[in-house]
Amino acid sequence: MEIILVARDVPLARAWGKFCGDLEGVSVHLGSILEVRCDAVVSPANSFGFMDGGIDLLNSNFFGWHVQERLQTLIKERHHGELLVGTAEIVETDNAMIPYLIAAPTMRVPMILRDSVNPYLAARAAILLAKHGKAKIERLAFPGLGTGVGRVPPEICAQQMRAAIEEVLLNPAPFPASWWEAAQRHQRLYGDHPRDLQFDG
Repeated sequence: MEIILVARDVPLARAWGKFCGDLEGVSVHLGSILEVRCDAVVSPANSFGFMDGGIDLLNSNFFGWHVQERLQTLIKERHHGELLVGTAEIVETDNAMIPYLIAAPTMRVPMILRDSVNPYLAARAAILLAKHGKAKIERLAFPGLGTGVGRVPPEICAQQMRAAIEEVLLNPAPFPASWWEAAQRHQRLYGDHPRDLQFDG
């Protein structure tokens, strides 16, 4: 599978290149995600599938509002009314250049993300669905995850994207030997100094 990391601004493009540029099958594109020829674009939507703000509004205006309607129908039918962070869903767009959209929420509702692993969870869910789902996805395009409303710094987003790509496609880490090892890995997704989150949250 080929992953295209798209940035509309130079800081995110530089972060993509710094943290992900050496990964096999990964490329960086500076510009609009909607000009990239791919099998699916990832939408960092909210858990309820509202696509009327930020990059989701661009997607809705480009593909048509039927994509939001289809997504929300699937959320109701397959996910009991809420697409949780760490899960993903795919819908057809009826667009020949980009036939699918994968919704992978970075937040339950629009909010600022602090010390969050949600970009990693969203990226991991989207890649897993593209890899193991029924649709044939060979080229998958990602925008920044959580870098808009969520205010996730570009380098943190890129670092978490790398972790997700490696975990699913390239070099999965062994299962953690303890909760402390799991906690350390968790915190390294957004910081350099792991601490005991039970007592020093």
